[in-house]
Amino acid sequence: MADAVARSALAFYRGLGCLAAPTLPFLMRGRLLAGKEDRNRLGERFGRAGLARPAGPLVWVHAASVGEALSVMALIERIGAAGPRVLLTTGTVTSARIAAAHAPAGTLHQFAPLDVAPAITRFLDHWRPDLAIFVESEVWPVTIGEIARRAIPHIVVNARLSVRSAQRWSHLAGVAGDLFGRFALVLAQSQADAERLRTLGADPVVVTGNLKYDAMAPRAEAQAVADLKDTIGDRPVWLAANTHPGEEELVADAHAALAPRFPGLLTILVPRHPERGGAIRAALAERGLTVAQRSLGEAVGSATAVLLADTLGEMGLFYRLSPIAFLGGSLAARGGHSPIEAAALNTAVLHGPHVDNQEDFYRAFDRIGASTLVSDGAHLVEAVGALMADPTAAAAMAVAGARILDQNRGSLDRAFAAIEPFLAPLAARAAEGRAREPD
Repeated sequence: MADAVARSALAFYRGLGCLAAPTLPFLMRGRLLAGKEDRNRLGERFGRAGLARPAGPLVWVHAASVGEALSVMALIERIGAAGPRVLLTTGTVTSARIAAAHAPAGTLHQFAPLDVAPAITRFLDHWRPDLAIFVESEVWPVTIGEIARRAIPHIVVNARLSVRSAQRWSHLAGVAGDLFGRFALVLAQSQADAERLRTLGADPVVVTGNLKYDAMAPRAEAQAVADLKDTIGDRPVWLAANTHPGEEELVADAHAALAPRFPGLLTILVPRHPERGGAIRAALAERGLTVAQRSLGEAVGSATAVLLADTLGEMGLFYRLSPIAFLGGSLAARGGHSPIEAAALNTAVLHGPHVDNQEDFYRAFDRIGASTLVSDGAHLVEAVGALMADPTAAAAMAVAGARILDQNRGSLDRAFAAIEPFLAPLAARAAEGRAREPD
């Protein structure tokens, strides 16, 4: 009975998507006007390919947003080295730009199709992937069903499932069992994640750890680092990274409070969404702060109070310039952002209380003093000021963060070993194809 109810519910969801399909262009137009879609590539969201499918075996890797995309780059590199071509899909404009900047050579990129039958069917008809690998917690019923219908092995890597999400799925146990039971393999971040996933029907589930611990430190051009270091000189510097609306005001207040104590203070402000740069600049200017806006090519001068780094792909540069970083999305209730990149580049980490999306990371970091929780704007001023006044304490936090990374590395090796049986026949086919190519 439960199976029949689950099938009916999923059929209803699929049918609802088909009925809604004619309205989706209007929905996407609204997202386009809001800057959330790429006008030139909007067709990809409806499954209309923007590239030709290459010959030979193809592995489809899906990573919803920036963090997931960055975490899987090293795995994509290993898959590509084994022989198959890799198609990476992402769901946001920002993650597409990150993919363009950081994806290994030979990786194809498309925007992910919407989870409606016309779009995903069109996508799969064109790309015909031999293996699908999804990152973390993407559960799209129509997509999962179509992948299963075509007998494409479907793997979830770096899988996580919060207690809250597991409780919500438990009210739809039949549907959850039908969906989670279709995965060929689930590689979980932790034992707790694995247990929750098994309860919902996933099998087999293997704990391989968090790929983000194995992610490469963000790159930066050595000359760019040297030039900006030379420009800044011995001025005190701190970084506010991945900030969201409401947090830039707190950062500006912190700068105003700290500047009298630390003459020449430079605050580097990196908004999570660079397209907000113009509005942020205007708000900072209203407060009387002199701003150098990086997207406009403005240089940092001796009077610059804030370097507004409204660009993409330069976090490696800014972490290398600052011994202290506040990570945004955590005073604003956005779930927080990962401290791994900061720790990889020897930066002490501060964060707010809203870190639900990164709870495991911050529990580990806070426990050994690799990061500090700041409860509000006043506490942010206090914490930044204390670390600026005591560089040794900031350095000790950075060392503790690096220790956590060292203790938790290895998930990449474990994940690749787990998916290698699915890759081996694809690698053999790729090798045969290369052997048949004319010299």
